[in-house]
Amino acid sequence: MSDYVKKRLFQGFICLHILHHAQEEPLYGAWMLEELSEHGYKVSPGTLYPIFHSLEKEGFLYSYDENVEGKIRKYYRTTEMGDRELMEMQSYLKELVGEVITDDH
Repeated sequence: MSDYVKKRLFQGFICLHILHHAQEEPLYGAWMLEELSEHGYKVSPGTLYPIFHSLEKEGFLYSYDENVEGKIRKYYRTTEMGDRELMEMQSYLKELVGEVITDDH
C-alpha cells in the first residue's frame, strides 16, 4: 500500500475516532493524542489539530474554551450534523467490515 493511500485511510480512521469520542463527551487535543496512541496511531499535534479545525470548519464539531487550573483548554463536541455523519459512517463501516473481514481472514 502506498504511503499516500495509507495516510488517507488513517486520516479517515482518525476522523471517525474523533467524532466517536466527541459525541460521547467533550474532548481536548492532548487527551485525543493519548487515546489515539493507545490504539497504535502515531499522530503529532501538527496532524491532529488541523483535523480538528477541518472538522469544525465543515460543521461536524464545535469548540469552546474552558479555564482549567489557570490555563485555557479548547474542548470539542460533535454538532447535530457531526452526529448524523458519525451514524452514517458507522453504517458504512459495519457494511465494509462485514464484507472484507471474513472467517477466512
